[in-house]
Amino acid sequence: APTHAVPTEAGAASRATASTSGEGQAQLPPGFSPLDFVFNANGRADGSGTGEFHYRHASASGSTEFHGSVTCVSFDAANNRAWIGGVITQNLSTHPALQGAIHQPGRDVWFRVVDNGEGAGAEPDRTTVFGFEGGGGIITSAQYCATQPWTANDVNTWAVVEGNIQVRP
Repeated sequence: APTHAVPTEAGAASRATASTSGEGQAQLPPGFSPLDFVFNANGRADGSGTGEFHYRHASASGSTEFHGSVTCVSFDAANNRAWIGGVITQNLSTHPALQGAIHQPGRDVWFRVVDNGEGAGAEPDRTTVFGFEGGGGIITSAQYCATQPWTANDVNTWAVVEGNIQVRP
């Protein structure tokens, strides 16, 4: 069941109660270069968050590269999943489809990750590419973190082939 950490003392709602981080490469579908990513997100009991993220990959149509600041994060402790939302701070993309108003600094963006454990027997960790305002009917990062969408069989998530993701709810 999805969880949010609960503060144990007065004023703890403003302190980080859970976190997720990752760095590496994920294998995207044929025609795309691997997705390079690095992120850290610290969640608070009220669902807000702090941290940063940077995702980058290329295709024949151009590059995709975004930097952002985390504004929310939520967790599913039972499945080691995290939903990270934020705002774009830089769009360095050259891909023509990523030049619209929803792709510009100050606009909401989000992604999700799963930590499948450590060691040779563990399934690869997984991440998604970014979702933008209006995608899947979601308008804000806060809405994304609150609703925690996840499709069956990890559809639309990509295996981490180099690096690691940690989810610490």
